[in-house]
Amino acid sequence: MHFDHVGIATSDAAGLAALFAELFDAPVAHEETFDGMSVVFLELENGYFELLEPHEEGAISKFLDKRGGGIHHVAVETDDIEGALRAAEAAGVDRIDEEPRPGAWGHEVAFLHPKSTGGVLVEFVSH
Repeated sequence: MHFDHVGIATSDAAGLAALFAELFDAPVAHEETFDGMSVVFLELENGYFELLEPHEEGAISKFLDKRGGGIHHVAVETDDIEGALRAAEAAGVDRIDEEPRPGAWGHEVAFLHPKSTGGVLVEFVSH
């Protein structure tokens, strides 16, 4: 496995994308509307910033209401997402997703519960 991206909740994906593009020389690699939100991926040499701006009620809007903008999750890429979920279960980690599901950019994703991972929402992603 290796680092894939950090998901950042924001109420202004376009504005934050412009700022990060200037600060980090991170061009937009991909944009889409997915699952009731705008999703913008900014490319870094070793991964991405994923900016998440909700347009309807859901997990990201609830996160913003409760905590404000900021880091929402950390994603690691795996070639075997089902195996990664089995390994998490064997390690006693609570899973939000029992099976992979469709994610942004056409990838399969699955999340682990932050109460089992040191307070960090961890996403497995398979390209």
